[in-house]
Amino acid sequence: MQDDQKGLEAKESTESSLEYRSSDNQGSQPPVSPPQAATPPKGKKIEEVRRRLSTHWSIYVPVFLILVVGLTFGAILLYHNQNGNKVSLNEQNLSTSQLNSLASTNDTIGSSNQVLTVQSSAIFSSQVLIRGQLQVAGQLQLSQLAVSKDLSIAGNASIQGSLTIQNGINVSGNGTFSGALSTPQLTTAALQLNGNLTLSHHLLISGSIPSRTTGAATGNGGTTSVNGSDTAGTLTINTGSSPFAGCYETVTFTSPFNGTPHMLLTPIGASSATLTYYVNRTSTAFSVCSDNAPQAGQTYVFDYFVID
Repeated sequence: MQDDQKGLEAKESTESSLEYRSSDNQGSQPPVSPPQAATPPKGKKIEEVRRRLSTHWSIYVPVFLILVVGLTFGAILLYHNQNGNKVSLNEQNLSTSQLNSLASTNDTIGSSNQVLTVQSSAIFSSQVLIRGQLQVAGQLQLSQLAVSKDLSIAGNASIQGSLTIQNGINVSGNGTFSGALSTPQLTTAALQLNGNLTLSHHLLISGSIPSRTTGAATGNGGTTSVNGSDTAGTLTINTGSSPFAGCYETVTFTSPFNGTPHMLLTPIGASSATLTYYVNRTSTAFSVCSDNAPQAGQTYVFDYFVID
C-alpha cells in the first residue's frame, strides 16, 4: 500500500515537470545561450606578462653580465701588456748653476724617473759611468771601443778599418775573404785550393815518423832506419855480411793514403847509385829493393817523397 502511494507521487512529479518545460517552450522568452568562458580582468593579464618577462630575464641577465665582465677583464689585460713596460719620465732642465755644480762635485740631480735633456752638444772630459741600459736613437761613433767581457752582435757587422784580435778567433760557419789573407802561421786539418799554390819560401813538411822493418836481403847483421814523415824523409840501409838481391827496407805509413800514392826515390851518394833499385808501393807502405846484390858492410841512403 505504501509502495503504491510512493509510485503515484513520483509519477505526478514527473508529469508536472514535463508540463512546466512545455509551457516554457511555448512562451515568448528567447532560448538561453550556452555559457561562455569568463574574460580575465586586465590586472591578471599584466601580472601574466610580468611573470613571463621575469622568467626570461632570470636566464639572460646573468649571461649578459658574465659577457660584460669578461670583455672588461680582457681589455684591462690588453692595456696592461701594451703599456706595462712604459715608464713615465718627467723632463727636467738644468740651469747654469746646476751644471757648474755637476762639474765640481758628485751631486745627484733629479730622480730616476726624470729625463735630462741637453739641447746642445756635450763633452765629457773624464769617464762616464752608466749603471743601467744605454739606448742610442741615432748613430754611435766611437774612436776606440774596449769591451772587457762579451760582445754579442745579433745582426751583420761591417768594419771599415782593420780588425786586430789579441787572443783567438773561432768561426763556426764558413769564412769568405775577398782580399789577401796574411798570417805568420796557418794550422788547418784540411786545405783545399781551387787555384794555383804559390810558395815564395821553403816547403816544410812535418808529421809522425813512420815505422819500418828490415828485410833479409841486407844480410847477417844488417840494419835499417827512417827519418821523416809519411810525405818525405830519408831512409838508410846498412848491409851486413852476405847481402843479396831483394828488398832491404819496408816503410809503413802512419796514415794510409786514399789510394796507391805517387813516389819519388833519390839515391844519395855514388855508392847508393850503384844499386839497380826499384820500389814496391801500396796505400799503406812502400819497400826499397834491388835486382843486384849490394856490397857487404856498405851504407846506402835514399830520400823519398810521396804524394797521393
